[in-house]
Amino acid sequence: MPAETHVEQGPIGRDEVLGIVKDQLADILEIEPSSINEGDAFADDLDADSLALIELVEALEEELAERASGFRIDDEDLEDLRTVRDAVDYVIAKLG
Repeated sequence: MPAETHVEQGPIGRDEVLGIVKDQLADILEIEPSSINEGDAFADDLDADSLALIELVEALEEELAERASGFRIDDEDLEDLRTVRDAVDYVIAKLG
């Protein structure tokens, strides 16, 4: 187990990351998490503007920093995150 992760929590799986992304996005957009699909585009399907995406990034960083110290989403990577799947894939890759 990497020294950077907390001992009491194991690695985060894809389903758990998807759940975190959906829950945070639902809070920000004031919609039901069950209405969010992995293939949904933030702008086209969910009507999420750039401010909502910034809020999502901040929420993910805050939540995941507890699980992986120093977790950050780089500003220059934001433009590549167009769908819920993109965000989940990005988080999984960053958590390594």
